[in-house]
Amino acid sequence: MMTSRLAGRNTRDRDQTGVEIGRHIDRLESVTDLREVVDICADLLTDWDIDAELTWSTGDEPHPRNGDDLLLLQTPDGHRSLLLRPHPDRPLDALAQSRLQWLGRHVERRLDRAEEMAHLRRTNQQLQDSESLLKALYAIAELSNSRRSLAELMAEMHAIIGRLIYAENIYFVVCDPDQPRVRYAYYVDALDPVLPDPEEWVELAAIEGSLTWHLLHGGRPMMGTVEDIESQLSAPLRPIGTLCSHWLGVPLLREGVVVGGLALQSYGEMRFREADRDLAVYVAQHLQPVLERHQTRAMLERRVIERTTALQEANAILRQQVLQRQRGEQLQAALFRIAELANLSDSLENIYPAIHRVIGGLLYARNFYIALLDQQEQILTFPYAVDEYASYHPARPHAYGLTESILKSGKARLFSRAQIEQMQEAGEIVYEGAIPLSWLGVPLASEHGVIGVLAVKSYRPEHSYDTRDQDLLTFVSYHIVNALQRKDSADSLRRAYANLEQRVTERTHALAMANRDLRLQIVERERIEQRLKHEALHDSLTGLPNRTFMLQRLEQALYRYRQDHDKMFAVLFVDLDRFKVINDSVGHLVGDDLLLQVGGRLRSGLKASDVVARLGGDEFAVLVEDIGGQRVAVDIAERLIDSLRTPFHLDGKEVFTSASIGIALPTPHYTRPEELLRDADTAMYRAKHEGKQRAAVFDERLRQEAMSLLDLENDLRRALARNEFVPVYQPLVNLQSGEIVGYEALLRWQHPERGLLLPRDFLQVAGENGTAEPIDWQIFEKVFADAAELTRCGRYVSINVSASNFLSPDLDKVLLALIAQYQIDTRSLRIEVTEGTLLENPPQVKQILDSLRQHGLVIALDDFGTGYSSLSYLQRYPISTLKIDGTFIAELTESGDQQNLSIIQAILAMARTLHMDVVAECIETEEQHRILQQLGCGYGQGFLFSRAQPLEHWLALDAAAAEAAGAIAASD
Repeated sequence: MMTSRLAGRNTRDRDQTGVEIGRHIDRLESVTDLREVVDICADLLTDWDIDAELTWSTGDEPHPRNGDDLLLLQTPDGHRSLLLRPHPDRPLDALAQSRLQWLGRHVERRLDRAEEMAHLRRTNQQLQDSESLLKALYAIAELSNSRRSLAELMAEMHAIIGRLIYAENIYFVVCDPDQPRVRYAYYVDALDPVLPDPEEWVELAAIEGSLTWHLLHGGRPMMGTVEDIESQLSAPLRPIGTLCSHWLGVPLLREGVVVGGLALQSYGEMRFREADRDLAVYVAQHLQPVLERHQTRAMLERRVIERTTALQEANAILRQQVLQRQRGEQLQAALFRIAELANLSDSLENIYPAIHRVIGGLLYARNFYIALLDQQEQILTFPYAVDEYASYHPARPHAYGLTESILKSGKARLFSRAQIEQMQEAGEIVYEGAIPLSWLGVPLASEHGVIGVLAVKSYRPEHSYDTRDQDLLTFVSYHIVNALQRKDSADSLRRAYANLEQRVTERTHALAMANRDLRLQIVERERIEQRLKHEALHDSLTGLPNRTFMLQRLEQALYRYRQDHDKMFAVLFVDLDRFKVINDSVGHLVGDDLLLQVGGRLRSGLKASDVVARLGGDEFAVLVEDIGGQRVAVDIAERLIDSLRTPFHLDGKEVFTSASIGIALPTPHYTRPEELLRDADTAMYRAKHEGKQRAAVFDERLRQEAMSLLDLENDLRRALARNEFVPVYQPLVNLQSGEIVGYEALLRWQHPERGLLLPRDFLQVAGENGTAEPIDWQIFEKVFADAAELTRCGRYVSINVSASNFLSPDLDKVLLALIAQYQIDTRSLRIEVTEGTLLENPPQVKQILDSLRQHGLVIALDDFGTGYSSLSYLQRYPISTLKIDGTFIAELTESGDQQNLSIIQAILAMARTLHMDVVAECIETEEQHRILQQLGCGYGQGFLFSRAQPLEHWLALDAAAAEAAGAIAASD
């Protein structure tokens, strides 16, 4: 509601008033604002000495009207009315009313004309905008048929868009249809100092959270300030690069799928409007097909060029292959001919000319000779030679000719006349006769060395030799040597046959004499064989059958059982309890006597058809056949146990012993006797586990346990081959600052079926089957491969070295070699050992730890306080860090056991005195953290800070921290 109070003025001159009224009327001709209309009307009322109040009445804010209000005029759209309210003390006379009516009509006509002109201007502007847009679309359409490069095409698009909206800062981004990555195909920015490479692909993960990332993921236009856009997003916004004051981005879509984007930026006061956004969306719809056609055409042209090039290369290769095949066929025919020559019965004098003819078919060989070296006499002979200028080639001592240079070097050599003359002037060779224009010689090399030389030479300029001829002649020389050797071997074989016939006659007589002696030896050997068979199947100490005999009888019993399941039998595995104690206390001789008497008692308690065998040590096996079932087998086992309870009298001493027996009964799944013996052994160990001096039957439960153990052992060996053991890393934290100072590498097994397994699930079995140490080294290699990433920020990595590793005296050398292989700074590595490790072979352990410490590795004593905790360890060994065992930390509370707290305080005080670092393990609560801080403990680790995680987890955290720091620095 607008209101203006008018005051009448009665002292103006009439002429002057007329001039003023004319001036106000002229002002109405150029009025553009309703406020100006009110001001002009107010001035006219003043000039006409009319005392009244002018009021605009709108539909939103209705002005209260009374009976004296006068409607002066209405706007062309009818939404607003100008009301006049006369002063109550000065009513309007007829002249005033007439003037007011004229004024209302005049102003209404002027407002109608102004509205019409504004409409015409808007219409004209829309036509101009439409024309500009149409020209831009025509220009874009022409670009689709352009042969310009992508950079030129993008620059033209930039110019076209710049004629429509503000586009000083613009970039186009294109998506890879096959991978989650983009490239900035065109980038123009007035402030950004570093512009992306238009050919470089950028992973989407690297720009995650940026304006471009949100534009491509959202697939809808975005406009406004960074704060405005962030308020519209559901995911966090992470600006990259120089911050703009206003941003407009529209996606490029193909069938509803985002294939790229167009973005405009403003760094000044300029703001994009809704019309700019709609225009950008409309233009983007026409840009995307142009870009796609350009990319398709470029890809097609590139493929045509690649295909043409490939066809040209293939054609060249094919022509080369044809030539090579023709040469190969020619060479193959020559080699066949050389092989045939070796099988002829002719003498070598006839074979040499044939070889000359074969070589002449491959290259120019009018001048040709073969030279052979007598190794003993050091004489060079020429069994075959053809030369235009020399008809005679006598044998000569080994000298300094070209032939001798080949013999000496053992390599093929090619000389020109100039080279020969130069070598002769230098005194390197002595050449007699006409010097050829080209000379080529290759060695005749056998398994015993170089035996001669094959040479060709040319006196004519139209015939010269090159490296291809050298390679060809070298190849042929191998086959010539083979042919000559086969010929020589055939001659030697004929001579050997003649010698062999003579030796056969002599040997026939000798064999007849030897045959008589052999018959006598056979008789003796049969007697010895019977004795050896008995010894092979019986135990030498007790005279009982041994394992081999038992397995043979078990196989027979198992065969009968498979034929008839009523042929039941049982295998009893007997093991003496505490035999080692007896053997160590009274001696091995008495122990052997005990085993002899135990075997006798077992034998006396069974039927004659039953078998008692000693398997080794204090282990016996019993086979009882034709039994009624399990109950009978158990009764027999208990009877045998009772028979062994009676004391044994050994060397004047009364000795007591007992036995544990495992029983296995046949079932259809058994196929081998070893399986029965194995299961009886498993049942025996169950009997010992249950208290000894008893019998246990192998059942399905034991079978499952045995199969599980076997599967685990097999899985462990396969896991080593498949590289399934992986390290995970638990951080070690500065308890005062909370900063990560290092990581402890921990073992995990990525089982393909059971998932990620902890060491407690398999490490004991690995130690028993010998895979623990290979697992350790596999983990060491992976940790050292990760160390470069983990120690980048001055942190360190700890590895746990078990006692079994220290059994190797060169552990330190192998570890240091592996560290050097991965180029790791030894100061960033720590070795953790337990107190139990220090007890096994202390001199060797100390030597290894001293060597590692001298090379810069830090030694930490793990689980301190749970073992022997001898203070002499801290003095004797190069230990720099103590790790307080988690059992002490778990009971650490403010209201807990004060004795536990005192132990920790004592460890910390001792460590400070010895200048050692202390790490508290298994910190799981804030209360434990706070108490350790108060006690002055420097470092700690545990689930409170983090569980052990793979390398990728920590690298991602470091990258996120670096990005956050970079974002903060950029915003500052």
